[in-house]
Amino acid sequence: MATRATRSPAEAYEQARTRSAHPQLSRFAAGLSFELDDFQRRSCLALEQGHGVLVCAPTGAGKTVVGEFAVHLALARGQKCFYTTPIKALSNQKYADLVERHGEDAVGLLTGDAAINGHAPVVVMTTEVLRNMLYAEAPALEGLAYVVMDEVHYLADRFRGAVWEEVILHLPEHVQLASLSATVSNAEEFGDWLVTVRGDTTVVVDETRPVPLWQHMVVGHRMFDLFAEERRGGTAALKVDPTLVRAVAEIDRGPSVRGGRARSGPPGRNGDRRGGPGRRQGPPGRGGPSGFRPPSRVDVIERLDAAGLLPAITFIFSRAGCDAAVTQCVRSGLRLTAPEDVAVIREVVERRTAGLPDADLEVLGYWEWREGLERGVAAHHAGMLPAFKETVEELFVRGLVRAVFATETLALGINMPARTVVLEKLVKYNGEAHVELTPGEYTQLTGRAGRRGIDVEGHAVVVWTPGVDPEQVAGLASTRTYPLRSSFRPGYNMAVNLVDRLGVEDARELLEQSFAQFQADRSVVGLAKRLEKNREALAGYAEAAGGRTGDDADFRSFAEYMDLRRRVSEREKMLARQGRSAQKAEAAESLESLKPGDVIAVPGGKRAGLAVVLDPGIDRSPRGMEPRPLVCTEDRWAGRLSLADFPEPVGVLGTMKLPRKVDHRIPRVRRDVANALRETGLEPPTRTGSARRRRGAENEDVELATLRRALRAHPCHEAPDRDERARWYERHQRLEHETDQLQHRVRSTTHSLARNFDRIRGLLHERGYLDDAPDAEQGVTEDGRRLSRLWGESDLLVAECLRQGIWRGLGPADIAAVASSLVYDSRRDDGGVPRVPEDATAAIEATVALWSGLVADERRHHLDRTREPDLGFAWPVHRWVRGDTLASVLAGAHAHGIELSAGDFVRWCRQVVDLLDQIRSVAGTEDTVGRAAADAVRAIRRGVVAVGEG
Repeated sequence: MATRATRSPAEAYEQARTRSAHPQLSRFAAGLSFELDDFQRRSCLALEQGHGVLVCAPTGAGKTVVGEFAVHLALARGQKCFYTTPIKALSNQKYADLVERHGEDAVGLLTGDAAINGHAPVVVMTTEVLRNMLYAEAPALEGLAYVVMDEVHYLADRFRGAVWEEVILHLPEHVQLASLSATVSNAEEFGDWLVTVRGDTTVVVDETRPVPLWQHMVVGHRMFDLFAEERRGGTAALKVDPTLVRAVAEIDRGPSVRGGRARSGPPGRNGDRRGGPGRRQGPPGRGGPSGFRPPSRVDVIERLDAAGLLPAITFIFSRAGCDAAVTQCVRSGLRLTAPEDVAVIREVVERRTAGLPDADLEVLGYWEWREGLERGVAAHHAGMLPAFKETVEELFVRGLVRAVFATETLALGINMPARTVVLEKLVKYNGEAHVELTPGEYTQLTGRAGRRGIDVEGHAVVVWTPGVDPEQVAGLASTRTYPLRSSFRPGYNMAVNLVDRLGVEDARELLEQSFAQFQADRSVVGLAKRLEKNREALAGYAEAAGGRTGDDADFRSFAEYMDLRRRVSEREKMLARQGRSAQKAEAAESLESLKPGDVIAVPGGKRAGLAVVLDPGIDRSPRGMEPRPLVCTEDRWAGRLSLADFPEPVGVLGTMKLPRKVDHRIPRVRRDVANALRETGLEPPTRTGSARRRRGAENEDVELATLRRALRAHPCHEAPDRDERARWYERHQRLEHETDQLQHRVRSTTHSLARNFDRIRGLLHERGYLDDAPDAEQGVTEDGRRLSRLWGESDLLVAECLRQGIWRGLGPADIAAVASSLVYDSRRDDGGVPRVPEDATAAIEATVALWSGLVADERRHHLDRTREPDLGFAWPVHRWVRGDTLASVLAGAHAHGIELSAGDFVRWCRQVVDLLDQIRSVAGTEDTVGRAAADAVRAIRRGVVAVGEG
């Protein structure tokens, strides 16, 4: 957003024309304190002209201005606008922004936690809320003219992404859609799909960062630019900074650096950013073979502070690491705040946490957390209490907290830009394995650097550690390929809602219009071209294999001949395998018959020649291992042989007398035995050749003899070009196999979503959620309508539990425990055994039994499996509903091997509340299950769980 500047007469005239043609954009722009960028102006113009718009721009570029213009249009024209966001925190933030601009009466908020002024002309909501409204055909949709979908690239999320596509597909045609996305490399493809399903849509892509980003690497206590400019033929090109490469090479070569102190290097682009004031010299390190140890987190923050690069977000891919970083800063005495800041920080802290019970402050780590804030440092991750995270966010945006240590979830959340972003590592744990960051993830994380209207430039800093290649970092920083991939697939709830609202045929048609099917069909285009080329090549190969005439009859005849050759070869191989197997069995039997003193011949290998058996080495145990005879050879070697040393049965050539006790470990004893062996005059036999015996076995095989006669009698056997034609035929067969695989991929891709939908319908019909009518008339049963109001990964399992009444008789604490098993998902296998409340045991066992039956049906219908109930949160939520304190609940979880932070506890409690609310709504408060669910919701919403719920 550029600052206002003096305009030329021509520019003034052009803007006057624009004001006349687009009065709403002119009024909107007049109320801004900055000039609209070109991409913002083009996007807003498209909206005012009645088009939908897809805006793709980097983080912090100002995409939300387009959404705010949609809000302006709705209010100016007396219409409605819904502003959707992916997470509640973003909804709360956007609601506050719009209330400040348009007043409380004009703006409402609908999330899972809050419902404020839901009938206002402008309503901010999570995307799931709008999806539910569309399926329910809610009256609030009347008069809706604009929908803003902020962070629309969330449709790639494998857990929640389908919701975005459902909304886009179900919105009434007249509604204008403003889709705001991070930069993706297939924006045009996404735009083409929006045109297909929503009509006229303008695609606006802007890849220019509003604040330039400088990339750096910290090596020891020196900061280097990642890139340097190189002139080639009058044009400038970027390459990895040679001084950085040399610094890393010096460390890799040996102990030239101690405690992270570089020996030499030129000053940086802005002197004090590479060295000078604020540089700390640490003690010699023990971090690796070179003695190098990366700078501590405190060192890095002090370094950035001295260089004027705070506020900063340091991304650490570990919750414990974030908390440890704050502790390190506090213990070091680091202070980034002025004395006058402390009072302001304390006021914000007290306001944000006023609802926290005093008794819980100790277990929440409140005092340590507040001390960090007062020093200007804080952590930010999903394991924190929501009230704590929101406090950190406010203080950071206000410049009172200047160093935040965060997990990558911050990059996906609220607007919290910094001057600098620091990456400690380029590897993160994805829940299954440690994986390297992708270019898209790197760009998303570093996109936080540079505050528009505040910073002239942003800075991304990677802390170098042994093994990190600057070229690799440069590749991450310069790659611009992040395609948007749909995660859309029908589920049980979606299926019954589609059948109920549209009918089967229209539902299939709608699924065919999804972005997932759109992308799949585009991939089929490439496969179809390959198939066409393969078929042309197959025809050529068939002609060459057919011989001089090249007609179909000759090819079929030669194919018969090649089939005979194949069958002969397979039979020969099978007989050879049988022969080897029989020989091995005979050899094992012959070894078992050996006795001490037997003279045998070792047929090959390093020990080939005569040997005398000292010990047969027969295993008499139940395991029955193969014999391993101990022998002494004529060249004085003694040791055990195995079946592998005898490809044929071993024959005893003779015997010799051995001393009563032979200690083969004594060289003298081995020498005497070897001499005695040679004196026997025995000679190793000439090998008879197993190949001759195998040929004999083959000659005795009737089937092989028949096949060989048929092969020799075939007319193609004597053809002069037989071998050349065989080569062409083999190429034909390989290409035919590849073509069959391609055809299978095309068949499985085309109409894949509709086929999956039909499989889901089959299971739902079996279980009574869809009626028995034919496709054209199939409808939803009463059970199906209950399922249509249940959302989540375990929607059908919840519906089955309600239908079969297995939760009847449960009290509030017990039903909360059971419900938790259907939403809770352990972050990792802690190895603990979760405790199950005694009164809920029967209901949980019945729920798991229902799950087992459902999974069996899903396997039979070739459907994705419903996830197994997870009991890890049952005991904690049961105790909480019962009224226990937070400290005792968390301690009890820990005692049973469940690692649960206060923030995790609140988050899972709120998800349990969400499911219990659905159960209450579906069952009704007249039903005992519905009443128990309602009572459980009231009991859960207390203390830390209730703080900040809205």
